[in-house]
This record gives sequence, structure tokens and C-alpha cells, in this order.
Amino acid sequence: MDLLSKGVPRMKKPLSSPPHYLNDVDRLQPYQVKVMQHQEEPALQLVQKINQIIANSSSATQLMLQDIARLLGVTFQVDCCCLVSVTGEISDEPTATNWCADEYLGLPHPEEISSMEQLLMHSPVLQCAAEPLTIEDISIIQNSLVIGCQYLPLPIKAVLAIPTRFGGNNNGVICLIKFQPHDWSELEKQLLKEVESSCAIAFSQVAQVQLIAEQQQYLQKSNQHQSLIKQLTILSRTNLELNQMLQLVIASTAESLQADRGLLILLKYTDPLFRTQSKKQIPKAKATVVGEWAKATKNYRTTKLDILNQSFLVSECGLCQRAFIDSGKPVIFDDYTAQNDSFCAAGLFALEELPAVLLVPLENQGKILGFLVLQQSLARSWQPAELSLVEMVCAQVSNAIIQSQTLRQVQTLVDERTAKLQSSLELQAKLHERTRQYVEQLRQLNELKDEFLSNMSDRLRYPLTNMLMSIRNLRLPGIAPERQVRYLDILEQECTKEINLINDLLTLQKLESPHEAPQLETIDLNTRIHHIAASFEKKLAEKGLNISLELPQESLKLQTELESFDRILQELLTNACKYSEDDSIVHLHAFHQVDRQIDRVIMKVTNIGRAISQEEATYIFDKFRRGKGRWTPGTGLGLALVKSLVQHLNGAIAVESQPIADSQQSEICFSLTLPQFSSESEP
Repeated sequence: MDLLSKGVPRMKKPLSSPPHYLNDVDRLQPYQVKVMQHQEEPALQLVQKINQIIANSSSATQLMLQDIARLLGVTFQVDCCCLVSVTGEISDEPTATNWCADEYLGLPHPEEISSMEQLLMHSPVLQCAAEPLTIEDISIIQNSLVIGCQYLPLPIKAVLAIPTRFGGNNNGVICLIKFQPHDWSELEKQLLKEVESSCAIAFSQVAQVQLIAEQQQYLQKSNQHQSLIKQLTILSRTNLELNQMLQLVIASTAESLQADRGLLILLKYTDPLFRTQSKKQIPKAKATVVGEWAKATKNYRTTKLDILNQSFLVSECGLCQRAFIDSGKPVIFDDYTAQNDSFCAAGLFALEELPAVLLVPLENQGKILGFLVLQQSLARSWQPAELSLVEMVCAQVSNAIIQSQTLRQVQTLVDERTAKLQSSLELQAKLHERTRQYVEQLRQLNELKDEFLSNMSDRLRYPLTNMLMSIRNLRLPGIAPERQVRYLDILEQECTKEINLINDLLTLQKLESPHEAPQLETIDLNTRIHHIAASFEKKLAEKGLNISLELPQESLKLQTELESFDRILQELLTNACKYSEDDSIVHLHAFHQVDRQIDRVIMKVTNIGRAISQEEATYIFDKFRRGKGRWTPGTGLGLALVKSLVQHLNGAIAVESQPIADSQQSEICFSLTLPQFSSESEP
């Protein structure tokens, strides 16, 4: 209907006041003459002209009613002819088209013609009967027009009107208006009745054009809505971040509905128990703008308020509170400035600049997650189809928010479970490595056990075999006395070896178990070393070895356990004697050292022999472990006993092998460190 009213051309000149006559008789005479001049024109010709206008205006129906109004006004010689078309029920908005005579186009107020149109469209003219009416019959219409135009220089004195009917329903009204009193003749009434059907066709064609325009507009909006739905469906399937998706959603929705600005607001509740409270209660929640779209218009001074990520409390915004008070229903304002009730709204809504507001809650399972807000700078009536579309968009946005939160929670849970699984796998890997190490240690211990048993068997079996052989030989009859002495010596030697082996094992066991503190006594270190070295001269001489002593010039005192000290040096010298190259020298160097205010005695036993590898150095002090390729007879307990005795005396021992240049031999050095004084007698 608006399309027709905008398209119908208005008069180029405003109405002027009617001519002044001395009396009513003078005013009636010219009109009667003019009407008589046209009485000879058959009604058929007038109908044909109207039909011709209709036929020629098929592509420009907006001009059709204007031409018909001009034709009728000229034919009936009236001051004004107004055609009012009704496209539906009486309550629908009608459209008026008018024509006025040229002598009334000098008035300097162009708005008067529009005022008269409004009076015609809202007066009882639309309710007139099916038959032509006289001036007396339509006194109500005339009185309403006269009263309505009393402030305008339009003295309506006579009105002849007839409704047009098409398809059994009124679809328009033809109004002939004179500004002077006039008695309508039967010929004029009959002629107006003859053209009623043709004008009804014109009104029907206008209504069809309006209907087609409305349908096209509806289809265009439907296409826009379908495009919006498609965009939202595509967005829901993308991997965009939630905030990016919300920004695209509000931009697409506001642009599709031709709004000036759109906002997406999310709520963060500070009251965890709000879910169980009454919906109409105002919650303690913080609202944050997560999406904004705006366009520049001539009425909207600020193109973009830049309110993204701004926050406010729901308790401080009456606009948002209405959504809770109305149980989640949309909040609609066609024009906020026209509202009688005033409430405090958050400043970011800018209701003075954008008074048309549509606020729809984002709701899921009875809980409001936020709001989708559309605003217009001009007053706007929000249509039901638009409201349904926005509610559908809000439902999709609510689902997207819940899905995003659910995915975030699931991802957090997955990350936690993954971290726990990774930690468990790392722990299992460590346990596996620890188990592998334990298995390797058990394997090594098993090998050591086998080696120990094998070595022990040899060390026990060999002396016992010699002893058994000597006993059998002694039992032989007629054995010579000197051979008896020889066999008895063997028995004594082998028995001594067995006793020493057992004693060494018992000593090691005693040292490795909790035992008493060493029985300390003060000895002269130089004297004791000389005594032990003298006892080894014979054994060293058998291999062509010599011993070199390097002792302090002044006698050095040492607090230690004499028996343990003697056994340590004896074992070290025995080891040097076994593994030294023939005709070499065994060095024994002793000296005093103060380290961190603690007096220490250091003794080094050095010999020339086969090198000791780093691998051998790690187990050289273990029981029954001997260097690879060393087949010198022995029990393998000597160095193990030395280490235990040194620890018993609170000392330390180490071995070092240094290759000798231009030789396959190495210098083997055992370093023994002992405290010079016990802790009780330290100076």
C-alpha cells in the first residue's frame, strides 16, 4: 500500500481558494451549464475511456488512478475528485489519489492536499452503502469533511460518493467534491454508477500490483532469511573459535534484517545456585559484549561505538532485567522514546540514538546464557516472521555456546586424562627400566654367585684333594721316613690354607655386619712399615722384586687398630707381589697431609704390571672378583678384605692405572687414606 501511495504523482500546484460569488444562485448557474454540456456524452464512452486507461497502464499502474481521477473530475465538472482504494478489510491502510481543478492550484500550502487525503481515508466514506448517495444521505460524511477541513481554505459543500465492488467485496470509493452547494442530478448519479464497475477493475488491478509487490518483498525477505539460515548452518560446521563465530552470526543476522546495529551479549553468573532459583528473580551476573555489528546511517551519528568486550551488571540494566521478569520472552520496543515507563538501561545500548530495540534471550534448558540485540535508529515495527527468525538464530547460537562449553570441558578432561596417561606411561617406562636394571643386577648377581661357588669349590676342593692324596700316601706300607715328612708338610700347608680361607670369610662377614668400633692404639708408622716390609723380602726376592720405602724423616704417629692395619698392608704388598713384572720395584710411599683441619696419613703402594681397565676398577674390590685374564692362584678375597678393613678404620682406598710410555705395562697405584687420630683424641 505504501508503494502505491508513494508512486502516485501529486499535483504540481497547491490548491487555491474557490472563487468568490455574491450569492448561492450565482454559484449554481455555471455548474448547471457545464453539466448539461456533458450530458450528451454517452456513459459508454466514459467507460471505454476508463478501460483504455486501465489497458494502457498495465506497466505503470501507479499513474492509472491519477488519470482516472482527472477524467472523472473533468467529466463531472467538479472541484475535486478523490479515489480511495481499499486492498483488504476496512481496518487495512487505504490509499488515496486525488485531482483538483486548475483554478484551485494557487494556494501556498502544499500539505493541504495530503491533509484532505488523510481525512478521506479515515472518514465514514469507506463505510458508505452500495448505492449512490445524495448530499442529504451522506451528511455524516460531509460533516466530517467540513469539520476536518475547517482550518483549511477548502469549504466542502457537496459530496457524491459510491463504493466500488469487485468479487463481492468493496475495494474502493469514488468521491466527487464541490466547494459550493450543489444538488446532484439523477443523471450524474446514474453516470457515476455506470463507471463504478470499471473503477472497481482499476482498484482491483492496483490491489493486484500491491499484492505482487508485497509477495515479491516477502520472497526477497524469505530468500534473505534462507540465506541467513544457510550461513548459520555452514558456520556451525566450521572449526571457528566461538567468539569468531558469534561475531559472524550477529553481523549476518543484523545485515539480513536490515538493522542499524546488532549485539551479542553473554552472561557469567556469580551465583552458582541461580540454576535452582525462580526464573523471575534477577541474578547476580556479569554481561559482556562478545559480538558487535553496526552500519553508518544519517540518523545514527556514531558508526561504531566500539563496545566490544565491555561489561556491565545485569542488576544495573533494566532492559536485560525484563527478559528475566518476563520468563525469557523477547523484549520489544518499536520506539523506546515513546514509552511512558522509564527504566535504567546500560549506556552501551544508546537508546536515545537507537530507540527501536529487539532483545531476544539466548536460552538453554531454562537458563539464560545471554542476549541477541537488534537496534534501529528509526521507529520500527518488528514483524512476527522477523521475530521467529531471530528466535531460531538464538536457538542455534545457544546450542553452539553449549557445544563449545561442552567441547571445552571434554577437551580439558581429555587433556587431564592424557596427562595422567602420559605420566602413567612414563612411570611404567621408569618401572620397566628399573625392572630391567633389577633383572640385569640379578643376572650379574647370579653370575657372581656361580663364579663364587665355582671359585669356592676350587679353593676348597684343591687343598682337600692334596690333603686326601697325602693321607692316602701316608697309609701306603713301607713308605720312607723322608716322604712321610714331605706328606705331613703338605697336609699342614693345605690345612693352613683352608683355615685362612675360612677365617677371611668370617672376617668379611663380621665387617659387613654391624660391629663394634675399632680398638685403637697409637703406633709408630715408620717402624711398623719397616717391620711389614722386612717380612716380605723373601717372597719378593723369589720373583726378583725389590721394595722401595719412602717414609717421613721424622717418626709419624698413627692411631689405628694394629691387627687391621697390618692386614691391609700385607694384602696390598701380596697383591703387588703377585701382579708385578719380574725384576721390577714395588714402591711404598707414606706421608702426612692436613685437609680441612683434619690430619690424615696417606700410603701409596705402586708396582709395574698389567693395566687395570676402568671396567675392572669398578669391581676390583668385590669378593671373588679377579681381573680378566689373570690366572694367578688366589681366593679373590684379598682386596675385598682390604676395602672392608679400610672402611672399618674410617678410611678410604682407591686404585689408579697409568700407562707407561713406550711400554705395554702400566703403573698400578693403590692409595690408602687413614685418619691420623680418632675423633675422640683429635687435637
